[in-house]
Amino acid sequence: MPSNTITIKPNNHRVHPCPQAKKPELLNQIIAKNSSSDIVVVCSQDPMGIKEILENKDIVVMDDRDFISSKELSCEILISYDVPDKAIVYLARVSKATQSATILVDESEQKKLYPIEMLLGRAIKQEKVSGFEYEVKEAPEAPKGGAKKLSKDQIREVAKKRYEEKTGEPKPKTPYNSDKKPYDRDAKKSNSGDKWAKKDKTPNKFLGKDENGKAIFSGKSGERNHRHDGTPRGKWDAPKKVGRKINIKALKPKEDS
Repeated sequence: MPSNTITIKPNNHRVHPCPQAKKPELLNQIIAKNSSSDIVVVCSQDPMGIKEILENKDIVVMDDRDFISSKELSCEILISYDVPDKAIVYLARVSKATQSATILVDESEQKKLYPIEMLLGRAIKQEKVSGFEYEVKEAPEAPKGGAKKLSKDQIREVAKKRYEEKTGEPKPKTPYNSDKKPYDRDAKKSNSGDKWAKKDKTPNKFLGKDENGKAIFSGKSGERNHRHDGTPRGKWDAPKKVGRKINIKALKPKEDS
């Protein structure tokens, strides 16, 4: 059987979310519930420090190097005090468990579970133990009624305070420009009225014809309003030559012979 083959059932494989500061208490609690079983505690480093916090001093505590290198060593219950950086290392750990395996996972170690589950081909069931859950972080309350809109005067005051806090000097006032001409509404109306006033039109006179026989006038009107000889065109001048008139009569039905 390969060294990394897992023999425990998926239902006996557990993850207990637990803050790092509460891990010693939860570890002693799990050991006390399974005191009659063969238990081994495995960690990435500092096995002696974990050994000192145990209430049951008969429990074996080993780091990954010693535990994995002991090829014939196995246990009924494996407790991982932490999550190793490499997923293959954890598989080597859990392959030595014969009944169940438990991992104590801090919130900062959650991301290390993903590559382990990818190698296993399944998710490890997470089971929260009462009193050892992660601390719930409360979201800041949003101000009621939304943000209030500031008036122009309030915006001006805020900008003034920011300027004084940044520079340490009072904000200078904008100098008054005395050269600016005052706005005269009545004068503007009188000037604008002249722009649209009706202007007297000079009569359009016929000046003669050019070398091509085309009429020349003093204004812009041309052949559209006058004939070629210079005389004004009538309002309803009809064309002198009209097309051939066609009388359309209803055809009589042919009689049957």
